[in-house]
Amino acid sequence: MKSVYILLSNTGSLPNRAIKAVTAAPYNHASLALDQDMTRIYSFGRRKPTNPFWGGFVEEDFVQGTFSWYPYSTCAVYELQLSRRNYQKLERIVHAFKRNHKTFLYNYVGLLGVPVNQPIDVPASYFCSQFVSEVLKRSGTTLFLKPSPLVTPDDFRHHEDLTLIY
Repeated sequence: MKSVYILLSNTGSLPNRAIKAVTAAPYNHASLALDQDMTRIYSFGRRKPTNPFWGGFVEEDFVQGTFSWYPYSTCAVYELQLSRRNYQKLERIVHAFKRNHKTFLYNYVGLLGVPVNQPIDVPASYFCSQFVSEVLKRSGTTLFLKPSPLVTPDDFRHHEDLTLIY
């Protein structure tokens, strides 16, 4: 068995506060970490910390990335055990995202479908929790019965197969 980690965070940024006003959830961003040291963290979010409107696939960095701009960020880390085979599939899928990162956009339209329970799937576009859910599903680990464009960061927080470790 191999572990992956789901990092849920709240930066306190303006877009984060706007989402929190609608969701009332403590964390409104989800990331997928492939190692316990949190050196390989992936998500969909800001490509530049200073521009919340230019989003896409990102390799997150606590030292130089968006998190560094928000030192009072809060987070929770959940561990998920995968079979070695599913972990290897997940690594290949994430590597394909990395290799083609310029072709992916942030799914702003998809966010509108969440509150009305209507999945809006835009080709080559994801929002953070949609990405984490979809990568897990494609690797053979389906956590939710609902479509990935309806999965929220709070859904991970309440999933019984995830172990809170921080």
